[in-house]
Amino acid sequence: METNFKIICPTDFSECSLNAIEYAAKLGEKYHADLILLHIPNVEDYWKLMVKESQQTDQLGFIQKKLNSLLAAVKSESIEKGLNSCTTAIREGKIVEAINDYAIDQNADMIIMGTEGVNDFKNNFIGTRASRLMDLTGIDLLLIPRRVYFKHPRKIVYATNYIEEDKLAIQKVTRLASFFDSEVDILHVSTNTKSIEKHLHLTMVEEIKPFIKYDKVNYIFKAYRDGVGLGLENYLVTAKGDLLVTMSKKKSWFDQIFAQNLSRKMSYFINKPLFVIKNG
Repeated sequence: METNFKIICPTDFSECSLNAIEYAAKLGEKYHADLILLHIPNVEDYWKLMVKESQQTDQLGFIQKKLNSLLAAVKSESIEKGLNSCTTAIREGKIVEAINDYAIDQNADMIIMGTEGVNDFKNNFIGTRASRLMDLTGIDLLLIPRRVYFKHPRKIVYATNYIEEDKLAIQKVTRLASFFDSEVDILHVSTNTKSIEKHLHLTMVEEIKPFIKYDKVNYIFKAYRDGVGLGLENYLVTAKGDLLVTMSKKKSWFDQIFAQNLSRKMSYFINKPLFVIKNG
């Protein structure tokens, strides 16, 4: 039996997580998805949220009231535009592990969550929880930075390192692009300008083309002496990419691409969503 596309959107009611809900609802409309707004209780978060509330407020009731308000807003805005359903869930446990376990239990297709950080990369850049979830989960993950609001992506950039799973991952990218009539740049960034590297790129293009049934795809090879991470950022800026996509298996993509660039601030990424495809 065919099941609907399912999106899990964790929320702690912060501004960043509210932006993630906006993305989840808008994408849910396109995928005709079932959207679940998930909250994992955190006592410290409650006291921050309840500063103006009575200290006698029942925590569970307070959470449910918040969730019900979000639920009503999403349904009012998105159900008539294609979202199949929206529900809420509350689960206990360690936040990152609980999100991953619940997503697995629900057989989710995608997790969409907000980042927390504002500096550099890894824990501080994308937030401790988001970073740990990126490493832990085997489910596709869309990370929405702070103060980033939904807009139709004009250009989606898929950063490839020539792995076999690209062939299936790119089909997910082009499906997403088709919802918004977006351009897709399949980009390989290298620090090597030798002809063998360019030949490898052309070989990859010929292998991938039969798997793509979408017209607005460009195949780009760029060589930058300053390193792959900074080269990728440079390309995103000049090409005006709206969404960065990468394939990540066991090891975090940030660890692989930016290991030698942590000392240099790459602020462009603070303003762009990152879609990490975990299972091509």
